[in-house]
Amino acid sequence: MFIQTEDTPNPETLKFIPGDIIIKTGTADFSSKEVASDSPLALRLFEIDGVSRVFLATDFISVTKDPQFHWNNLKPSILTGIMEHYSSGLPAINDTEKKNSESNSTEDTETIKQIKDLLETRVRPAVAMDGGDITFCSFEAGVVTLQMKGACAGCPSSTATLKMGIENMLRHYIPEVTEVVAAEL
Repeated sequence: MFIQTEDTPNPETLKFIPGDIIIKTGTADFSSKEVASDSPLALRLFEIDGVSRVFLATDFISVTKDPQFHWNNLKPSILTGIMEHYSSGLPAINDTEKKNSESNSTEDTETIKQIKDLLETRVRPAVAMDGGDITFCSFEAGVVTLQMKGACAGCPSSTATLKMGIENMLRHYIPEVTEVVAAEL
């Protein structure tokens, strides 16, 4: 198995691309070993000293490290962990998948449907290229709240992405939007 790696805008996060489907739909973000019980792959990666976050998407895995660790030391162990996982035959995530897909519900207002559509078609593909994801949380009094995941969580450039990129785009297409903020973790 050949696993490609890519840098992300977040220096503490690397993107691992095994060339296989990780999870079929949505994404799964694990901020610790304690919340990763549904994912044999994330649990295996959290066994590596220095791994602080694991994010699973359809075709990539983003791994965030503790700042005091160096990628030169961690990367070989992470690559080995991913290969061992695939050799085990276990799923990346158990059937109780934590799915974070943006689908419209019948309770959504027209404005929320527009926000979700723009996020799905214009924003999420771009942040996925950087090893992360952004999901819709709420829209109240003109303020859109989004959750940053994967490489986007804790990324130094995430505030600029929210304000200069996403906020400007949403305000352009949807006049009701006045501000975009990140959800508190």
